[in-house]
Order: sequence, then structure tokens, then C-alpha cells
Amino acid sequence: MSESKTPSLISPRRLTTLFASLLVALGAGTNYVYSAYAPQLGSRLKINHTQLNIIGLAGNVGVYSSGPIWGRIVDNRGPRLLLVVAFTFLLLGYMGIRHVYDAGPTAYDSIALALLVTCGFLTGSGGNAGLTSVMNSTAKSFPDQARATSTGIVLSGFGLSAFFFSTIAHVAFPGNTSDFLLILAIGTSLPMIIGFFLVRPVPLPPAEPAHILESGAPEEEDMPDVTVETIFQQENNSSTRLLADRDGTESTVGHEQQVTDYVVPHTSDAVELSPTRSDVAGLSRHRSRSRVALGRSRSRVSVKTDDHQPNIHGKFLWTSSDFWLFFIMMSLLSGTGLMWINNVGSISEALSAKGNPNYDQIEASRWQASQVSTVSITNCLGRFLVGILADFAKNQLHLPRSYCATVVSTLFLISQLTAISIGDVSELWKASALLGLSYGSMFGLYPTLCIEWFGMPHFSENWGFLSLAPLLGGNVFSIAFGRNLDAHAAPEDADQVVESSSQLTRRGGLPSTHQCFEGGECYIASLYMTTIACLIALGLSIWVSWRDRNRTVAGSREKFPAEVVWEEEEEEEA
Repeated sequence: MSESKTPSLISPRRLTTLFASLLVALGAGTNYVYSAYAPQLGSRLKINHTQLNIIGLAGNVGVYSSGPIWGRIVDNRGPRLLLVVAFTFLLLGYMGIRHVYDAGPTAYDSIALALLVTCGFLTGSGGNAGLTSVMNSTAKSFPDQARATSTGIVLSGFGLSAFFFSTIAHVAFPGNTSDFLLILAIGTSLPMIIGFFLVRPVPLPPAEPAHILESGAPEEEDMPDVTVETIFQQENNSSTRLLADRDGTESTVGHEQQVTDYVVPHTSDAVELSPTRSDVAGLSRHRSRSRVALGRSRSRVSVKTDDHQPNIHGKFLWTSSDFWLFFIMMSLLSGTGLMWINNVGSISEALSAKGNPNYDQIEASRWQASQVSTVSITNCLGRFLVGILADFAKNQLHLPRSYCATVVSTLFLISQLTAISIGDVSELWKASALLGLSYGSMFGLYPTLCIEWFGMPHFSENWGFLSLAPLLGGNVFSIAFGRNLDAHAAPEDADQVVESSSQLTRRGGLPSTHQCFEGGECYIASLYMTTIACLIALGLSIWVSWRDRNRTVAGSREKFPAEVVWEEEEEEEA
């Protein structure tokens, strides 16, 4: 596209893509609203906490396992196809959950559970299809200097989704879970239609300087030996000695300037060019090939695009130690976040029921809804604020964006320590706010780090592979939480639940017979587990920041090719 036809950075086309992407993301993030209706689902269908966690994890599996597939499709074919998939999956998923809920407990409970798992998978996969399409379009529509902020704006809509839909449901249909699910089915699918017509990647102006990324290439041991030829241009002026005549006199190029190209395979840091007299005599007419060793930088150059940006994908990605570092950090942190998000409703119920002889399900559901809203709002803020922070660190402080990963890990750790100290449901919002902020910050920051370290050409596919990380942490931590909670739950056949300190009666009905009445003791062991995980992630993020800083310093020395030093052969006639 010519420069005259390329929209400016602040143009209606670019802003339309940004705000349409925000709308799609708002409809794509309802996976986080699961805990707003999960206890009611369990109560009506008489399923335990472990089974509820399996249904919730099906949505998470749908989100993260589909990432590489959706990423490859959008990298190759653009956003439209994925938006059609998102519309279909979200509509079918939520309507299926609503159908099972309305049918209530039946003789085919195993079939109903399987259907809920399938529908949960569809909602997660459909939401991720919508988000992947708009993230790809937004990242390609804004330059590196504003990329973290622009993608953070879109991701903030994804984080706000749970609050948005739960608020609508509680205002319009209070206490009606069936209508809530209907709102989710319609409200998540319609934005995908809007996005189909409005979301487009908008090319950047040609005048926009290429941003040279100085970090993120794998180390030498991570990459197979690859030889790549790079063209060096040597400008010779009137004082450059080029050759010696046969009679021993030196000849120079008059007042003309001449550009000579040398195709140099990279193999080491040292530049050694010792052309013979016959080679030098043909410089103005031919390209001469010489060997240059590039040591550790060999693999860096071999995986960069023509404009010096990294382009690591495929087997290079999977053999990169950087990829596995990010994968482990995301597994630990996202697993912590998903455990809390999927179970905060059950946590609030456990705290509400402890020592409360007048337990009221309606009152408990309000606390439950408030936790979901708190997590959603701070999730939104985290995604937005971390983008601004990362761009500020990069553009103003000249620090690697990876420094923000340490901030994110620290926030996660503080959230878990806060949750451990809380014993009253009225204080639970503090832990939910910190968890939402840290979780949103992680998913707001890591896509930009993925671009910086592994490149834009295969960004969505690479991010899809990184997004497999929450499957590991999410499954392990959430299932462990469900088992821990069930181990402390009241017996299923108990008509009256007796706690050592008081006799509890049912006012308004308990959410299920699998309720735990021990307060924080119902889940405290799970929080100890996630606290250790956050400590490990913090240590790894500090290591990543240190490595990135060293690479930035090293990269600044390699930004320009090494100067080619010519050896002059002085021949003396005997």
C-alpha cells in the first residue's frame, strides 16, 4: 500500500479497529464469570465441588488448548473466520448449559455432566477465538511504542467482561440463573457479528521506523547451527585505498563514491577479511564472499526478519530456553489466578457459613457476586495499567518491559498472603482485588513480551503455544482446591450440619449438601500451595529481567555491523 493511502496512526480506520476489538473482547471474557453461577449450578444439579471444578476447567481448557490453532489461522487468514467460530461456539455453549440447568437433576446425571463439560469447552474456545482475532489485528495496527497500551486497552475489555454481564443479570434478573445464562448466550455472540464487519488489521505508515528488538533470541545452545548471509555495504571515498598497480603504485578512486556489497555468512564475532590482490581488483564489478564468525549472535541473526526483528517459531520456539521460562512462569501464576477465579464463590460461601446459625443463601450470593465483580474490575484495570507501565518503562526509562514481570509476580504473592490472613467474608474483597489486578497484569503484559522475544510474524501462533501454560497450572491447582474443599465438606446424608462451635440451620437453603462450614480451614492448604508457586515465579521473573537487561546491553553493541578492516598488502620489489 502506498504511503498516501496508508491511514495515519490516529485515524478513523485505526480507532474503529481498536474500539470494535474492545467490544469483541468484552464479549469474549465470560469464562471468568463462571463462579457467579457455579454454586447455583451445583445446588440444582446436586454435584460436588470437584465436579464443579472439572466443568470450570473445561472452559479453561477450551481457552488455552485452542490458542495454537486459532493463532495459526489468524496469522494466515486474518480475523474474520475466527469471529464466525466465536459466534457459533459461544451461542451453542451457553444455550447448552442453560438447557441442562433448566432440566434439573435427571436419571442421566453422567450424560448431563458430560454435556456441561462439552458446553464449557465451547464457551472457552469460542471466547478465545474472538480474543485471538482482535489481539492480532490490534497488535498489527499499532507501532511498538504504543503496542502494549493498545493491546492493554483491548485486554481490559476481556477482563471487564465478567463484571459487565453479572451486573446486567443481577440488575435485570436478580436471582434468576436461567435468565443469566440466556444473557450470556446472546450478549457474547452478538459482538462477534459486529467484529466481523469492523475489525481489520490496519497497516502502519511506511515512514514509521522499524523498531530493532534487542532481546529475546535464543542462546546458542538453544538453536541448531544455521548459516545466514547478510549483505554489508562499504562506502569508499576518495581516501580509501583499493588496490596496488602491478608496478607497486597505489591507486585510489577519484572523487566518486562507490558502494560495494559483500555477502558475508555469519559464523563468529571477529571480522577477518584479507582479500588477495586479484580479489580486490574486481571490487567494483563483483561481490566477494568471505567468512565472518558471529559466535553467540549467529542464532540471533538467523531468526530475524529483514527489518532486524526476531522471528522465532516452530522448532526454534520449542527449543528456546526463553520459551520454557515464560511457560513455567505463566503456569504458576495463571494456575494461581484460575484457582481463585473458579472458586471465589465457594470461598465466600465457606466464610459466610462459618459459625452462622442464620445462614441465608440470598445474602451469601450477594457476597459471591461482589467477589466476581471485584475480580473482574481489577482484572480489567490490571490489563490496562500494565500496558501503560510497560510502554513507560520502555520508552521513558529505557528499561526492558520484562522488568514489569517482576512487578506482576510480586502482586500475585501479596494477593495470596492477603487471602491467607482473611477470616471474614466482608474482608475477602481485598484478596479478590489484588488477585484480579495481578492476573489481569499478567495477561496484559505477556503478549507484548511474546512479541518482543519471539517476533510479530508468528505472534498469534506463538502466543497460542504459551497459552497452553495455564492448562498445567490451572488443572493442578483447581483440582487440588476442589479435593481439599470436598475433604472438609459436610457428609452428603446430613440433614442437620453441626459445627463444634455452634448449631447451623438452613435459612433460604444451602447451595449444596457439599458445603464446608469451617471457614478458612476449608481451603487454607490450597493457598499455601499457590503461595509457594508465586515465590518460585517471582524468582524466575527476576532471572528473566536480569537476562533481558544483559541482552539489551549486548544488543546495543550489535545494533550496527562491525566495521570491516581492510589489510593492505605492501609488496616491495626485490
